[in-house]
Amino acid sequence: MGGPNLEVFKFSLYLFIPIVALVHFGDPEWYRQNVIPYKWKLFPPPERTNQNIPKETLAIREELDRIKSERLSRRVAKEAEVNTRDN
Repeated sequence: MGGPNLEVFKFSLYLFIPIVALVHFGDPEWYRQNVIPYKWKLFPPPERTNQNIPKETLAIREELDRIKSERLSRRVAKEAEVNTRDN
């Protein structure tokens, strides 16, 4: 067995680690610097998201066609840019 000194050390460690974690991660400045920017990477602002989700089959197909045409136009523009860089 470890004895009383080991028990005091373990008890102080069990108290010290959560308190240090709360002090470090509970700091508002740390939260503003590390959590808020990451939150905006994960969840874009509402103006960048589509709030009106189509529910009818025709509306869904129209939306998919619109998305496909946007992707195709971006791909064509990107390929044209690459071709102009190569020449």
